[in-house]
Amino acid sequence: MKKHSVLFVCLGNICRSPLGEGIFAHLVHERGLEGQFEIDSAGTGAWHVGKQPDERSIEIAKKHGIDLTGQRARQVSEQDFYRFDTIIAMDRSNLKNLRKIEPKDGTATLQLMLPDGGDVPDPYYGGRDGFADVFTMVERACTSLLNKLAAQH
Repeated sequence: MKKHSVLFVCLGNICRSPLGEGIFAHLVHERGLEGQFEIDSAGTGAWHVGKQPDERSIEIAKKHGIDLTGQRARQVSEQDFYRFDTIIAMDRSNLKNLRKIEPKDGTATLQLMLPDGGDVPDPYYGGRDGFADVFTMVERACTSLLNKLAAQH
């Protein structure tokens, strides 16, 4: 069976999308579905390429038993639109940026992280509470996403 590949995308790939990748991988592991998914994250911008996630993302994930320290920021590439089945944008601005660079023959399905079409706010310029709120939003959305994708397999 082909793995379903999922890419989580935010602006710099250091706050929200690393949480998406880490939470989704954690949920997949808890259900014993590792062999069914390929999971990654990226940013639409290149400011943080090669860097670890923001320390506040690492901290909130660690509180929930998730280790993000092995992740490194990277920028979305044209190849991602062929490599991944589903590309998840954390907000409408990043979705718009993805649509600008999406090749006409790309095979990925683009969608927003939140099922209601809302934005996951960027916690970068705020305090730790913003990261806790984002963690909760992303965890709920990842649970819903995994339920949907697992049912399709």
